[in-house]
Amino acid sequence: MVEQSGFLGAAQIREIAAELGLRPTKQWGQNFVIDANTVKRIVRLAGVTADDSVVEVGPGLGSLTLALLPEVGHVTAVEVDPNLAQALPGTVSRLAPAYADRLTLVQADAMQVRELPDPQPTALVANLPYNVSVPVVLNFLEAFPTLQRVLVMVQLEVAERLAASPGSKAYGVPSVKANWYAAVRLAGTVPRSVFWPVPNVESGLVLLERRSAPITAASRRDTFSCIDAAFAQRRKTLRAALAGWAGSAPRAEECLRAAGIDHRTRGEQLGIDEFAAIAAARATLA
Repeated sequence: MVEQSGFLGAAQIREIAAELGLRPTKQWGQNFVIDANTVKRIVRLAGVTADDSVVEVGPGLGSLTLALLPEVGHVTAVEVDPNLAQALPGTVSRLAPAYADRLTLVQADAMQVRELPDPQPTALVANLPYNVSVPVVLNFLEAFPTLQRVLVMVQLEVAERLAASPGSKAYGVPSVKANWYAAVRLAGTVPRSVFWPVPNVESGLVLLERRSAPITAASRRDTFSCIDAAFAQRRKTLRAALAGWAGSAPRAEECLRAAGIDHRTRGEQLGIDEFAAIAAARATLA
């Protein structure tokens, strides 16, 4: 069932799916990677080693799992689909028995996961369901401070948003919030042909490398609420966009002035440090 290279190919993926009576669902964003070179590339770009404990969200039929297991110390796979969750350990035991003891399976919705069994993850590597990719990445970066690197395959548009810089068209809420936790860059693109079923969108690889949060008196929650307010009306100046958040337009201007930011600026021009400074100013002026 497994290719000589030790990776699952298109025929093997479809064979396992048929055994499970599986029909990929849009509800869970199921598009399975059927190309061995793509999973090799993901593992390589993730930069993981035997010292890493990897959490994989949405392992599906096991293509990426089988590529990760020989390279890392441990893989904790988080799968929401009960049929896939039940099948994965058996697939690994049949196709990679030497590494079966490196796998822990957690059946759960990744959006709700706040704890994982030991060993705690040092890296998140995944082909993420496109409909929940940003919330999952942000949730795991918040919940698991042990995470040092994230390499995920997502919709290309989402990857570009996460990696966007201030002032660019793609820059928005995901870009700023991701930068609270990490330095982010686009690591490559992936053709539609490597998936089954073939998605309607292009895919991208995005790499996030943990760094220290901004030095600020504001909490992450307050900073994120400021970001949300600024981009909810992104065409407006920050004085107008932050009026509700600050209590009034004059109050918003006061916060902006205290943070050293021109009130005529728009949110898309600011980075995470500036948003943290605005949130700190509101707390100080309260």
